[in-house]
Amino acid sequence: MKLRVRDVMTREPFTIDPDTPVATAMAVMRQKEIRHLPVVDDAGRLLGVLSDRDLRSAAVAPALAEHLSRGSRRRLRGIAATLENLRVRDTMTWGVVTTAPEARLAHAAAVMLERRVGSLPVCEDGKLVAMLTERDVLKALLMEMPPVRGLDPDTFLW
Repeated sequence: MKLRVRDVMTREPFTIDPDTPVATAMAVMRQKEIRHLPVVDDAGRLLGVLSDRDLRSAAVAPALAEHLSRGSRRRLRGIAATLENLRVRDTMTWGVVTTAPEARLAHAAAVMLERRVGSLPVCEDGKLVAMLTERDVLKALLMEMPPVRGLDPDTFLW
């Protein structure tokens, strides 16, 4: 694969501020149908990434656990209040591995596999310029393959 990260990366990714409430970040991720949300400072420098995995992690779970034993109405109010008070900075992954636009795509994909991450922020001069996602890598793989003809719909599970 001779492709470079720049050939397939997702440009102008959605970003979020570290002081944003987790509830707002969750809504953005759901609305935009993304699993990884880069966290940047006011100058556009990457601070880390908030992932769907982070949202399911121990950082969020203990904050919600105390509300689970309450009645449903009180429980929902407690969960909503907890999420409104919890900030992205409390849940995100700091100091993530990054790649550059000119990096070989095969190398970046290998890093994603090795590190068990679903995306890599793409940075230039310390600033976020794009994201490389598993989906981007799959699209690149399909671009390099001969066209698929005659797919039998009965061979797929829907």
